[in-house]
Amino acid sequence: MTLNVFTNLLDFWQILGGSYMDNQMVPTNSSSEVETVPKLQVIYRCKKCRRIVAAEENVISHEPGKGEECFVWRKRTGNPKDWGKGPVECSSIFVEPLKWMQAVEEGYLEEKLLCICKARLGSFNWAGMQCNCGAWINPAFQLHKSRIDECHM
Repeated sequence: MTLNVFTNLLDFWQILGGSYMDNQMVPTNSSSEVETVPKLQVIYRCKKCRRIVAAEENVISHEPGKGEECFVWRKRTGNPKDWGKGPVECSSIFVEPLKWMQAVEEGYLEEKLLCICKARLGSFNWAGMQCNCGAWINPAFQLHKSRIDECHM
């Protein structure tokens, strides 16, 4: 069972290509106990070609902003009750720059993010972007949830 999981993870990293932060030190667990229940790994795949484009470790979390309030233009006398109803769910995920992102490799400051199959998965901007929840992410490498599948491995 554990050999199969290890083989799947090895295949996963070969397909994904790793991240730019591979040379950083990763903290190791000092205990010698082996987990008996394997932890499910969340991966993200291109909906068109099913190629793995990111993993849960590559996702950059952010604090949700104030939602529509951040985007709505209002006069000074605007009523705060009209700004939006509750928190907005993010329609995208933000990841660290990955080696499959050809536009990043070519040195662009902002560009579309295309899968190897040429499907548009999102966009990036080194200066940052605003999520639909209202939060600013700097730098931003955005993958739209509508263009990728979330899979549990």
